[in-house]
Amino acid sequence: MTQAKKLLGLLGAAGLAVLLSGCSLNTMLWGDDGAGVIETTEGLIDAATEGEAESYMCEGHDPELREPADWEGLSAEEPERFVADYWPDQVPLEPRWNIGLSLPTERVAGGVEFPGYVFYQETDDGLCVVDVTWWTVESEG
Repeated sequence: MTQAKKLLGLLGAAGLAVLLSGCSLNTMLWGDDGAGVIETTEGLIDAATEGEAESYMCEGHDPELREPADWEGLSAEEPERFVADYWPDQVPLEPRWNIGLSLPTERVAGGVEFPGYVFYQETDDGLCVVDVTWWTVESEG
């Protein structure tokens, strides 16, 4: 059996396991907590695109969200437990999670700024945003 056939068989089995278990692929890959970060981020993106993301913000925090158009077409990437060594500027905000956002290819152009990472605290009510870092697409050259 070729490597490709083995891989397809494994992926098919994983997909069947997802269907039979009733859990999402994100839950299988990232666990319940990580899947929750992805789901919350997808909701945040939708709300920010509409200019209505205030309900996602932690009390006492006012991260820079800029304009609704800046959030259009973004997608949530891999959730990560916060690591202070990687994000020293966010340490005082006491985030528990961070997640990268992906810019759609049709928006990739030198100089475009977009929200690159979102940082979350965990509260009794769920996740809330404490910070958003902005990235700039570099020009090719």
